[in-house]
Amino acid sequence: MLDVEDLHAYYGKSHVLQGISFRVASGEIVSLLGRNGAGRSTTIRTIMGEVRSTGTIRFKGQRIDGLKPHEIARRGLGYVPENREIFPGLTVRENLLLGLKPGRSRSRWSLDDMFDIFPLLRERADAPGAVLSGGEQQMLTICRTLMGDPELIMVDEPTEGLAPMMVALVRALLETIAARGVAILMIEQKLTIALAISRRLYVMGHGRIVFEGTPQALSSNGTVRKEWLEV
Repeated sequence: MLDVEDLHAYYGKSHVLQGISFRVASGEIVSLLGRNGAGRSTTIRTIMGEVRSTGTIRFKGQRIDGLKPHEIARRGLGYVPENREIFPGLTVRENLLLGLKPGRSRSRWSLDDMFDIFPLLRERADAPGAVLSGGEQQMLTICRTLMGDPELIMVDEPTEGLAPMMVALVRALLETIAARGVAILMIEQKLTIALAISRRLYVMGHGRIVFEGTPQALSSNGTVRKEWLEV
């Protein structure tokens, strides 16, 4: 579904991504792991057309490198940024409705689906987004992205700074999304979650892919974990 080949990305003269290649198949959860500064967030932002790059990015067989972010989103890519970016002055319901794409008559996700998945959103449907906790805002952001009916979502640090109960809810939501056939590319610091729900994992270091494999392969590879993941 998503194929990235020899991707290089730049911030000014800084060469951040140095020829990375990876893929995400339909309906699978794939995690990008690595220490801060490895280039994981830059990878997602580059795929969304926000960072200057060279290389090839294909989504559903069509090249999307060079397109503008809104054009990429309309092709079925969803993006959940690390800083959530909800609209604090709008209600929960209004935030969710903003995720709808114009011209779409049918979607696999409805407003009631979002409320059923996370009942607190129903309880606070008419409350401003600003009153939600950090974890609740994270759930709102993911649900807003789903309202656009993406075929693949890219989620940046979905459990960062959340209490254990909210971490469990976010994990359950991601598993529900994948069960409905939506592919997920996830950046995650918590190795236990990535190992538990991912089909495959890539480890990044210094702007390159330094490991590709299954959760079982990474679990048994102490050298990679020590050199590229552990603090």
